[in-house]
Amino acid sequence: MFNRLGRVLAASALITGSIMGTAQAAQESLTFGIISTESSQNLRTLWDPFLADMSKQTGMKINAFFAPDYAGVIQGMRFDKVDVAWYGNKAAMEAVDRAGGEIFAQTTALSGAQGYYSLMVANKDSSINNVDDMLKNAKQLTFANGDPNSTSGFLVPGYYVFAKNKVDANTIFKRTMNGSHEVNALSVANKQVDVGTFNSEGMERLEITAPEKAAQLKVIWTSPLIPADPMVWRKNLDGETKAKLQKFFMSYGAKPAEKQVLAALQWGQFRASTNDQLLPIRQLELFKQRSEIANNSNLSAADKQAKLDAIDAELATLEKRMAELESKNLKQAS
Repeated sequence: MFNRLGRVLAASALITGSIMGTAQAAQESLTFGIISTESSQNLRTLWDPFLADMSKQTGMKINAFFAPDYAGVIQGMRFDKVDVAWYGNKAAMEAVDRAGGEIFAQTTALSGAQGYYSLMVANKDSSINNVDDMLKNAKQLTFANGDPNSTSGFLVPGYYVFAKNKVDANTIFKRTMNGSHEVNALSVANKQVDVGTFNSEGMERLEITAPEKAAQLKVIWTSPLIPADPMVWRKNLDGETKAKLQKFFMSYGAKPAEKQVLAALQWGQFRASTNDQLLPIRQLELFKQRSEIANNSNLSAADKQAKLDAIDAELATLEKRMAELESKNLKQAS
């Protein structure tokens, strides 16, 4: 599913330049939303240099907004309290669909990779070594799931680990809780929970910031590659502000000092993107819903088929759009 993303984005990014409005005065200040992958203090240390450069280069005051969960940033954008935000793909989908958001840029990994991986981790001393072990012993295990709006912490493992195995993460374990990537990893490392969701970017950071904790973890499952995170602005931002942001993000990271700032965030330079980045994530969400409906014994045969037909129609629409973008990219490359 995810392996088509590069070809799709290569085509969709070409239209990014046309999405900015015209001739409206730029804002004097912006609020930048940051999703809660770890503690606010840790995030502030990482983000302050980047936001300071954004302020200097755009001429606008940039205010950081941290919320205790992903929904807080999404709601902030919905009510025009957050102007620009870093989201995961799942949270970006919610922001685009429900909060007037629009993708304009995408992060890239410091290594040059176009994405990252969802992980399931257990303590290194645990007898749980893979998903089969976890599912067989689930009734005796505690599980730290991710934020419901997290791509790698919730959506991806929710489909590949649980839906495909026809089990519900909320009921299969002795106890299930939801937390940030950092909280989940530390809880597993400290043997407060048995298994938790995490991701490869978080693991790389933990190996730097708390190597003794990272050493207590073992990976029991790794997902397919997940598209790198998007940057989202309010669709109703004025054209001049969008132009300033676009210029900043598309040029940032060329200078050595800027590269160091991005490296602290584990990123390379940004690339242009659009809402089409979310197409494979939308597919994944629909596949997950389809699996849940197909295995729901409480639905009548007629109701089940009607719901499945509706999802199949949505999937067909997504597949058509992805094929169009892929075809456009192939023509431009030839």
